[in-house]
Amino acid sequence: MVVGVASAGPGIRDDSRRELLRVLGSVEQRVLWLATAIVDHANRVRPNPSGLKVGGHQASSASMTSIMTALWFHELTRDDRVSVKPHASPVLHAINYLLGELDPSYLTELRSFGGLQSYPSRSKDPDPVDYSTGSVGIGATAPVWGAVARRYVDGRFGGAGAGRQYSLLGDAELDEGAIWEAVQDPTVAGLGEIVWVVDLNRQSLDRVVPGPAAERVRGMFTAAGWQVLTLKYGQLLEELFARPGGEELRLRLDTMENPEYQRLLRCTPQQLRERLAGAGSGSQPIARLVADVDDDTLHSAVRNLGGHDLGALLDAYDEIDDSRPTVIFAYTVKGHGLPTEGHPQNHSSLLTGDQMTELATRLGEDLDAPWRDFADGSAEAALCTEAAQRLRRPRPELLEPPAIPADLGRTAPGGVGNTQQALGRVLLDLTRKAPDAAGRIVTVSPDVSSSTNLGGWLNKVGVWSPAERTDWFADDAETILHWREKPSGQHVELGIAETNLVGVLGELGATWSRWGQPLLPIGVVYDPFVNRALEPWSFGIYAGGQSILVGTPSGVTLASEGGAHQSITTPSLGIEQPGCVSYEPAFGIDTEWCLLASLSNLGKPKGSSAYLRLSTRPVDQSLAAVPADPAARERRRRQTVAGAYAIRRADAPAVTIAVMGAMVPEALAAADRLAGLGHAADVVCVTSPDLLFRALQARRGQGDAPGWILDQVFPAERAAPLVTLVDGHPHTLAFLATVNNVPVTTLGVSRFGQSGALDDVYRYHGIDADSVVRAALDLID
Repeated sequence: MVVGVASAGPGIRDDSRRELLRVLGSVEQRVLWLATAIVDHANRVRPNPSGLKVGGHQASSASMTSIMTALWFHELTRDDRVSVKPHASPVLHAINYLLGELDPSYLTELRSFGGLQSYPSRSKDPDPVDYSTGSVGIGATAPVWGAVARRYVDGRFGGAGAGRQYSLLGDAELDEGAIWEAVQDPTVAGLGEIVWVVDLNRQSLDRVVPGPAAERVRGMFTAAGWQVLTLKYGQLLEELFARPGGEELRLRLDTMENPEYQRLLRCTPQQLRERLAGAGSGSQPIARLVADVDDDTLHSAVRNLGGHDLGALLDAYDEIDDSRPTVIFAYTVKGHGLPTEGHPQNHSSLLTGDQMTELATRLGEDLDAPWRDFADGSAEAALCTEAAQRLRRPRPELLEPPAIPADLGRTAPGGVGNTQQALGRVLLDLTRKAPDAAGRIVTVSPDVSSSTNLGGWLNKVGVWSPAERTDWFADDAETILHWREKPSGQHVELGIAETNLVGVLGELGATWSRWGQPLLPIGVVYDPFVNRALEPWSFGIYAGGQSILVGTPSGVTLASEGGAHQSITTPSLGIEQPGCVSYEPAFGIDTEWCLLASLSNLGKPKGSSAYLRLSTRPVDQSLAAVPADPAARERRRRQTVAGAYAIRRADAPAVTIAVMGAMVPEALAAADRLAGLGHAADVVCVTSPDLLFRALQARRGQGDAPGWILDQVFPAERAAPLVTLVDGHPHTLAFLATVNNVPVTTLGVSRFGQSGALDDVYRYHGIDADSVVRAALDLID
């Protein structure tokens, strides 16, 4: 559907609408000036001792100015939330300044330390930012998952409102796979509060995009069930199209290659008349039409696209159908209104001093006093005041997260079990022993719920759906997993895309800060695919989302699954991820304690996320040797959640074996064999190399983590040569040698796997008991 000013009817001639558009146009010019001046000051005025380019995006900001002015100063409500394309951050800051939400001292601090961030940041910018952006494609899709989170919170607890979720994105951003993974997810088609506005300026970073891809992209949105609105031309061009020769002019512009159109923006009026006519059958009518148009009108008309026409934008916003997602394709000019407009390399170009002077003169601004307000009593000042009052949100009252028990009191089981099974068991235990906490848990999975041991939990709490759906297999006696979809369900099931999983996980983890309602989100994904989800997961943490990501099953312990499904780098990724604590428990009781500790860190200021790497390997649970004495058990629990515990102590160790996760049986078997050879060994079970590394850094004055765990698990008086063992890259535990500066051999996986039986796979990678014994003997000798 094409929306334009020409279709607005008599309303466009109404005096009140004319006045509204006049005032909006005046505000739009001020926003353009402020956004441009913010970048100019950071690069050309502010001292720069290093000489490195500060950067900014004046052209990318200019193409969004009309779209954002119409939104903030006319359309938005306080319940709406907006994700702003990264390179338009100066426009957002300019608008927040005019709304009284940003102190003017920050206007000179773009990209300075402690100042305005390079891209919008919820956690780091001093002014209101709804969604962090900057990771292309991820910020644009965040409001999709924000819509899910809002509906979930409002359905279970109330108070989350019913506002729209806007994404303002560049057309080049549509190349990102994350965009289409989100658009096509079955959950999204029913989310009518989603509105995307595409800044269709037909430029990427380096060039003008050559082909007319808009029609193809529009078709993809239509096929996904979205409402598609197109703003191609503004009022001035529409008026020309209504004259003799206008239809030929429209066809000429519609079929023109993007680079040819962009070149028109750099032409003189005489060149425009020659180039617009072209050489086709419509050339003579077009030539007669433009011959009667004065130079200024022709200059304005060729750049009069719908995305810069405030009337067309307001009409498009009025056309939004709230029963389904909407995308508005707003044709724009990159650098609109700037001397660099339309230039194919204007993406990161900066206006010169002379160009800034010319712009100030044209806009009626003062380059020496760039931050002035609108005059008191002016219509523009009144519009800013009205918008500020309409948009100002009350600060949410933060509800305290429910108390999480540190220990569920379960007797450490004997027999065989695995850490993945323990995940499902702990969730069910919480429903009985801590129902308030369990009521805040929401699990998320990309179509792997049953295969990651969430079946019992799903049967207990149900699957979340905006509306209740019939379970047609409820009376099937052979159906074990009951898929009951209802608004009160506590599991969100998405399609197979891991990017979507961590996207919604991040937004569910941010509800405490948006609406004061803390959730305890747990996402489950096959560990080999954590790498696929890494960027949006990391960005969600950066944006303030607190959640638990569970990777399971993991490692080459998958054995017969082969190299395609064997994770190697994920243990070290957990160590390296800011804002997250990484765990790899070895036993079911370790999983319980680590999961409970992770849940207790969610949903509050200064909270943190967690990553748990679990396994399906059956392990004799009695090997954990959990003390029966309550005080000794509590000491073991504290050590487990702090990063490590001694699972076996020798009288006088000749070697220490530090082992993680599913490899504990090999470590203990190797210790037994070494003892038989006369070489006693300590065995330390590492549950979090992440926390141990932080403790080590703090010991060296490079952090404030508690160091007691190192003293208890690796006391200096027991220092011995060290063998580390992990079903992952061997460097994961290599740093442990520096705790007491001992010789070390690191065993792990550093090449692609092979299918086979577990013993064969371990032998192939050198992580079997034989390899541990050989490594220990080499160090001892």
